Order: sequence, then structure tokens, then C-alpha cells
Amino acid sequence: MRTLLIAALTGFFSSLTTLMLIDPAPGPGAAYAQAGNGPALAPPPSQRAGNAPRPQPTTGPAQTPVTRVIDGIALTPDEAVNIAVYERCNRSAVNISTKSVRLRESFLTAVPEVESGNGSGSILDKSGHVLTNFHVVRGAEQIEVTLFNEKSYAATTVGADPVNDIVILKIDAPAEELFPVSFGSSERLKVGMRCFALGNPFGLDRTMSEGIVSSLNRSLEVQENWTIKSIIQIDAAVNPGNSGGPLLDSQGNMIGMNVAIATRLGERFGQSAGIGFAIPVDLIARVLPELLKHGRVIRGNLGVTHVNETENGLRIVQMEKGGPAERAGLKGPQTTRGRRGPFVVERVDRSAADIIAAIDGQPVSSATEFHSVLESKKPGDTVQLTILRGGQTITVPVTLGEDLPNPQAANR
Repeated sequence: MRTLLIAALTGFFSSLTTLMLIDPAPGPGAAYAQAGNGPALAPPPSQRAGNAPRPQPTTGPAQTPVTRVIDGIALTPDEAVNIAVYERCNRSAVNISTKSVRLRESFLTAVPEVESGNGSGSILDKSGHVLTNFHVVRGAEQIEVTLFNEKSYAATTVGADPVNDIVILKIDAPAEELFPVSFGSSERLKVGMRCFALGNPFGLDRTMSEGIVSSLNRSLEVQENWTIKSIIQIDAAVNPGNSGGPLLDSQGNMIGMNVAIATRLGERFGQSAGIGFAIPVDLIARVLPELLKHGRVIRGNLGVTHVNETENGLRIVQMEKGGPAERAGLKGPQTTRGRRGPFVVERVDRSAADIIAAIDGQPVSSATEFHSVLESKKPGDTVQLTILRGGQTITVPVTLGEDLPNPQAANR
């Protein structure tokens, strides 16, 4: 491709040169000649004897402004920003490697295989807390964090929020080796702002790439039936191994955590196509205190564990026995029992179950929307459910309980 491109450009410029020789643009001092062998035209009056043109002052190429000089190297403003961001933040980025054992089915036997993974993370504090994606360490039996000085430490999990793909690890490293990342804000980001991704793509530690914020408030399903709707889209190059690494602004403040890339279907090892995604730092900052204190995010629980999607809303399939929804009088499928000869027959009438059309006035038509509305609710909060029951629309207040350990409640 490179050879063809060079050849095409060469041919292009040769053509231009040829055209200029055949049909030059008029200019001072040119010997004008008509096509063919016609007579030469007289030079313009300014170039006749005694009227030779005065030489015009020339200027060199435009000089790029220099902001500062480092080690004798003159830097442009962009270069100075890039270097300043990297020098401030590169020691805050870590490499995370994992190992797990998987049983591979073989003929009549199950053969254990060791699987390894690689990701990135950010130092949170001098106590050794490390931030990364939950999917980086999911199922890992061994987790190791490598710092900027190439020293490695075993890590344990302190808290996890799988639905937002966030996990906090802990390493026992000296405070002088830990350089915490500085949190910025994702609330005031604008499309077009400059950003920098730090991480370990393909295991190449503390690699930085530059780009811009390409879009905001993208939706990304990081776990089944749970979508984050405030995702940052970037065009900075991110590749496998960048997951969990910091996304930085021009001041070197963390504005997000790199989480995913768009790639072609069927590619086993997806590579950057200029479309990357990051979890906003404001979301991370909101759940961080609970992860450190409780090891998980405590959310309000409606007590509805399974639903089916309908054109009118979510039909209740199953509720927690004695849970908030059941206590509030919501109805699930109706079960009737009868005898058919010596047998007891059960019949389940699913059409008798309530349909949840909205929560606090926000329509819900999917399990993803169901979770999204309840995301910020806490135990003890009261929500107003719009219920379709027997052809009528009613409003039922429900006081939320504590969330279930299983974050995938309300599956389709």
C-alpha cells in the first residue's frame, strides 16, 4: 500500500510539473509564448530597459511558537502539554496481570489450563488502593500489580461494583512508591476537548496516546441487562491491555477509566479503530466511598427479581417472598391447583400479573431501563410505580429495601 501511495503521489506531482511547463501562469519576467510557433509577446513595461523590478524581500517558513526548552530541545505548545501530562501521571498508572485455572474438556478427562490476562489501573492513594475494571480481574485466582519502577505486588480485592465494571484492589507497597492519580470532573466535558489515555496495551507498560473527546453520554452495556448511559467516547488509541487505565485531561487530571473499544465482529483480538469508551470519573467518585467502606455499592431493592418485556411495560414474573413489592401489594402470576384424576395439576396464569409501566414517572420497557431508574435509589427511598392491572392504570408507592447480592436481578 505504501509503494502504491508513493507512486500515485509521484505521478500526481509529475503531472503537475508537466502542466506548469506547458501552460505556466503569467508572472513577472516570464517570456510569454503562444501555443505553437507564434511570435513572442513583448515583456511588460515594468521589465523594459531601465525599469528592472526591485527584488522583493523574502520570508522564510512560518516559525512554530516555542513554549519552553527542555534539555536543549525547543518544544511546541502541544508537545509541552503532552510531556507535562505524561511526567505528572505516568507513575500513577500500573500494569495488572492475572492468572486463573480453567478446565479444558478432553477425551474422557478434564485438563487444567492456566489462563493469564493483562490490564491497567490507577493508584488511588498512599495506602495502596488501586482502581481498575471489574472485567480485568473477573475470575482471577492470582492478581499482581506492577508499579512504574517494575516492582510487583500481590493484590487482593477490596470492593467491586460489577454492574458498573469497577473494582478496587489493595497492594502492600511502601508509600514512597505510590503516586496517586488526581481526580478531575467529567461533568463539564465538551466534545472536542483533548484527552490522553494511559495504560499497558499489549503489555507495553505506561504507554500514552492522545486524542479528543469524540462524544458524550453514550450507552454501553457492561453487564447483561445493565447499561451505563454516561459513557465517554474518545478517539485516542486504546487497545487490549488498556482496560482499567486512566483517561486524562490536559491538566493531567483523571476524567474517566478506559473500558472498551469498538472493533469488527469476529476479531478475536480487537484493535483500536479510533472508537474507544471510558467510564466517567464522576460515576467512579460516587461509588468509590461505598466500595471502600462496604466492599460493594448498596442500592435500593424493589423486590422484583424477574420480568418479561411487553409492549406496555415489564410484566412481573417473580418477586421476593415478603419483599418490598409483595408487601406493597403488587401481584405476580396467579397459580391455581386442581385435581385431574389421581394427579394434582398446577396452572399458572401469567396474564394476571401486574405490568410495571413507569417508575417515578419514567417509562420502563426493558430490564436495562428498569435498572437504570433504580441505580441511584437507596434503601428506604420510596418510588411511585405506575401499574397496569386488569385494564386499569394505578399508582403504587413502594419503599425500597436493601439490594440483592446478585446484581443481575430482574433478568428477562
